[in-house]
Amino acid sequence: MSTEYPLKMYYCGECSMPPEYCENGPCFDKCQEWLKENLPEIYDALFLNKTEEEMNALSLNDGKKKQTRGGKAMKNITKKKEVKKEIMVGRAMRARKKYVTLVRGLRSCDLDLKKCSKGFGQKFACGSSVTGDDEVTVQGDVVDDIIDYIVDVLGIDIDFVRDGGDL
Repeated sequence: MSTEYPLKMYYCGECSMPPEYCENGPCFDKCQEWLKENLPEIYDALFLNKTEEEMNALSLNDGKKKQTRGGKAMKNITKKKEVKKEIMVGRAMRARKKYVTLVRGLRSCDLDLKKCSKGFGQKFACGSSVTGDDEVTVQGDVVDDIIDYIVDVLGIDIDFVRDGGDL
């Protein structure tokens, strides 16, 4: 078998891969149609000797609509569950006589934890960070001040804010 150089390469017009790799691409059915119309000799070499079962196995479609390239699939949109709004502010001992203030439940009131953390740090001139899924840690014992800040600045009703004491 002799090979002539330069090699002549063919690429699929749908997925821009070589025809041998179209079966691994995102739109195999469209690639197959394109090959049948534009490169029938390569289509025959690749798919003519395969049985219908083998062809169905190559097509990962299974009757479901595939996600298009570059877009996000539609997700099932569910209603938000009604969560009890409650913000708990407490303190925890860090080392000897040092305390940190923990604020939990900000997410239940639809507040952004990063923005709240930054606001706490600027207001009380201390370090503040998001430490958990729904928890902000503020350096220092500023429980009462944080409760006032949450009510006055963030606009949360005082009924939703609870002093947790020592945690």
